[in-house]
Amino acid sequence: MLDDVVPLIWEIMGDDRITTKEASERLESLFNYRCPDDLAKTMIKLKKVGLIKGEVSMEKGGWIWWVDEECRNHNKDQKASES
Repeated sequence: MLDDVVPLIWEIMGDDRITTKEASERLESLFNYRCPDDLAKTMIKLKKVGLIKGEVSMEKGGWIWWVDEECRNHNKDQKASES
């Protein structure tokens, strides 16, 4: 399932730092897609394997998420090692 969701999440995030709520709204708006389980749980799973980054933002009142080159390269390196 995560392999299906990662490209969608990366696309909706672009170079922005967004909240979990904003990510959910973008997924639904752009792809008419609702994450099958709680999106925050999915984001935490992706963070644990290095596919996205996140931190608690007191200013935003919750988690903010982003993707950088390290995340994108981690995914490429992981797929190459599986081949």
